[in-house]
Amino acid sequence: MSTSAPTKEAVRDQRQSIELDLQGMTCASCAARIEKKLNKVDGVQASVNYATERVHLLAPPEVTVPNLIEVVEKAGYGASVPEPDAVPVDHARDLKMRTIRAFIWSVPIVLMAMVPVMQIPGWQWFSWILATPVVFWSGWPFHKAAWVNAKHGTATMDTLVSLGTLASYFWSVYSLFFSYAGYIPYKHSFELHLGHMSPAGNIYFESAVVIISFLLLGRWIEARSRQEAGAALRSLLEMGAKEVCVIRDGVEVMQPIEQLKQGDVFVVRPGEKVATDGVVVEGASSVDNSMITGESVPVDVTEGDEVIGATVNTTGRLLVRATAVGSETQLAQISRLVEAAQTGKAQAQRLADKISGVFVPIVLVIAFATLVGWRLYGTGIAFAFSAAVAVLIIACPCALGLATPVALLAGTGRGAQLGIVIRGAQVLESARRVGTVIMDKTGTITTGEMSVAGLTLADGVEEEHLLRVAGAVEQPSEHPIAQAIHRHAGSTETVTGFENIPGRGVRGTVAGAQALAGNAAMLQEHGIEVPQNLLHAVEEGGQLGRTVILVAHGGRALGAIAVSDTIKPTSKQAIAHFKKLGLRTVMLTGDNERAARAMADGLQIDEVHAGVLPSDKVEVVRKAQQDGQVAMVGDGVNDAAALTQADLGIAMGSGTDAAINASDITLMRSDLLLAVDAIRLSRRTLATIKSNLFWAFFYNVVAIPFAAAGYMNPMFAGVAMAFSSVFVVLNSLRLRAFRPMAH
Repeated sequence: MSTSAPTKEAVRDQRQSIELDLQGMTCASCAARIEKKLNKVDGVQASVNYATERVHLLAPPEVTVPNLIEVVEKAGYGASVPEPDAVPVDHARDLKMRTIRAFIWSVPIVLMAMVPVMQIPGWQWFSWILATPVVFWSGWPFHKAAWVNAKHGTATMDTLVSLGTLASYFWSVYSLFFSYAGYIPYKHSFELHLGHMSPAGNIYFESAVVIISFLLLGRWIEARSRQEAGAALRSLLEMGAKEVCVIRDGVEVMQPIEQLKQGDVFVVRPGEKVATDGVVVEGASSVDNSMITGESVPVDVTEGDEVIGATVNTTGRLLVRATAVGSETQLAQISRLVEAAQTGKAQAQRLADKISGVFVPIVLVIAFATLVGWRLYGTGIAFAFSAAVAVLIIACPCALGLATPVALLAGTGRGAQLGIVIRGAQVLESARRVGTVIMDKTGTITTGEMSVAGLTLADGVEEEHLLRVAGAVEQPSEHPIAQAIHRHAGSTETVTGFENIPGRGVRGTVAGAQALAGNAAMLQEHGIEVPQNLLHAVEEGGQLGRTVILVAHGGRALGAIAVSDTIKPTSKQAIAHFKKLGLRTVMLTGDNERAARAMADGLQIDEVHAGVLPSDKVEVVRKAQQDGQVAMVGDGVNDAAALTQADLGIAMGSGTDAAINASDITLMRSDLLLAVDAIRLSRRTLATIKSNLFWAFFYNVVAIPFAAAGYMNPMFAGVAMAFSSVFVVLNSLRLRAFRPMAH
């Protein structure tokens, strides 16, 4: 009997899932390089997450973790097996210290170089002392990255920064020690071109320190955004209970959640979080699932009902048998959805890095050609070298590096004033290309709070009588529906003998007669006939996604009270503005199809997905992405995975930390109109970044030929470079004039 070779699909199914922490990445191009190297290994599929500095791999059994680490190290970076309790490396803190000190040391250097009256005797030596730590300590990340790139035959913006600053520094040191620039009375010679003067008599410390200081500022801003982006998973995992009260031999014992095993029975008291997924074995209560499902109405549970870990028990005491622990719980599954969405999202390259990928090698060739060309022409080495240094300095991408972070600072600063928090340049790219906006219903379009939506009276019953009885009997209950009815009724009647009947409703004595508030089954069990118009109200309310409570008093049905979530006052206006921006609107909800469609028609929403579960939301976003870029607006934990899967995730500030940390844009007010302003501001900021990049790049391209021709000495090249940076800053400050939509 012959046997066939295993199919490719079977081989793929046998691959092991591996995760590694990465070290040494300085930009998104580093992540792309690591990913490319790993994917060259036979059978390996790698996806690098630059935000979390981690790589997820699918590898055949014969490929081991040490093999993969070796591949990463050969690419010039570090890799290690993740440690669960390890504290994340704070790259932003290191860059912050380097940036602050660089600016403190650089300001005196720039003032002395550019303001003749400040060129006191010996000023050039003082500049050298201050410039040395800026170039070699503050600028070390650039030099290190350039060295790694050189060893692997590549060049990035780090390469140009390192070469330009080191050339400026060492030429200036040469001038100090071996030319007249070291004389104590020395002052700068302000001539535009090199001419026949001795260019070795000039120093360019200010050029080196300005480039390093401003580019470090950009790196610091980027590092902070990346660090915050990695907090989504931690927020999800920290949401669960830390301790659990387990029943051991009939005794309640407190223990860490890590020691809980499948099959253990644990106690959940009112106000406590459910420790893990399980089944109720004793007790009855209402459980607030909003942290997981996003829905506002607590669910009544009793013996035999399932409960979800991290949800909150609101009323009664429960005994729960654990059915899933650790990585098998729904919370852990949602965490994996978030991580998968983060890893699967396209890594947006910074626009400056994209440009420098082509620009840097060309500049290096031009600088070398300038040096060789002038020497072949017969000029002295000092002239030729100064012309080459001028090319490196005028081409040094300070304005290119500033184009993104300075505009981002101005745009995000204005956004913060308006209550909009934007996370990084890649967010702005996404906002510009978005064609569809998907909105979760509860807490986003609606308030997430219950209110009375309508009343239906039995024949001969007055509204005042219905509300007086309903408000009184619901007053002692902590259930959100009961509280909504009590608030609406404002009843001053008192209730005695109050009792909560799980799965049915509540009862008590009001004005000397028995009062009931609950479902039809409860009234029928008490021998009370429910009129046909009230049964119709219950059916119609259910179809519209409302909860309908029947009220009876003294053995007679009084009426029905419909309770539902409330649409926010600005939601309809915001959806209209989305359409004016050319966006297609989509609503996600756990409601039934009819209820969802009724709300969508009233708000003029283009598309509705009803009966959606947390895992379904990611799939809806993925399908929508087949037709273009998608924005997702939400506020619950169940939205976190969809927020990260979307090209642009927008979280309401009133939502959970997990949703906020998983998002690209956070709204500090729970107002959908603010989402409109967020997209408008993002588009405006990106347009500013693009104009900055164009003019900075155009400026360098025009100036490089002048520098190569000897018409610009390195000192004026530094001044010209600084001017391009000033233009970028002034252009970015125009974002402070951004005006929000009229609310």
